Amino acid sequence: MGDGIVVFGGGGRAGRAVTAEARRRGYEVTAVVREPARYPELGAEGVTVVRGDVTDPGSVRAVAGGHVAAVHAVSPFSGPEQGFDSLDPDFFVTAADALLGGLAATGVRRLVAVGLFANLLGADGRPVMDDPAVFPPEIRPFARAHTAGLDRLRAHAAGEDAVDWVMLTPGGGLEQGAPRTGRYAIGGERVPEGAGPALSYADLAVAVVDEIERPTRHRTRVSVTGTEPGAE
Repeated sequence: MGDGIVVFGGGGRAGRAVTAEARRRGYEVTAVVREPARYPELGAEGVTVVRGDVTDPGSVRAVAGGHVAAVHAVSPFSGPEQGFDSLDPDFFVTAADALLGGLAATGVRRLVAVGLFANLLGADGRPVMDDPAVFPPEIRPFARAHTAGLDRLRAHAAGEDAVDWVMLTPGGGLEQGAPRTGRYAIGGERVPEGAGPALSYADLAVAVVDEIERPTRHRTRVSVTGTEPGAE
């Protein structure tokens, strides 16, 4: 499966969108989930559903070998209604370590991760999650955990055999049912100015697969937003 893409979190919204976009372009996809029996609808032509754990280096090695790139779209948190009793504050740090080590061991050199709006920087230079008027304080434990994972990726030493990672962070709202337009804009570390169109999951997936096919950002986190026709 030398031309395949492995998608960790293949059962989630972003993971499903990335899988669909990758298949649209002819890639074989390995969709990694914790419990394959819960996702019988994921199996399709060109899609192999496997059991895996993004926080376990051995599991990452077992499912990633032979792919050209990996996507990290795993989230242990579905929303405030879930509560935080079961949230592991080290989840994203552990996942970063497992991915960087496991992918490097199998020769997979490109990792595209889906980021979190909460740790983009606002106009005052502070993370969005630090402004209670913008970001609900009760969700900050999850935002802090996600940010710790980003920090871990940034701290990873560069080298000839190191994984070339990029984190694509939606710069505003994500619309699950919105159509694929193929348009998006890449920004920087700050929340993009102006209120452009919301980014669809389908167009986030376009950006993810574009960064696999034609890498433009390396070892950094950037924002991704929707754009009007002709503005990208």
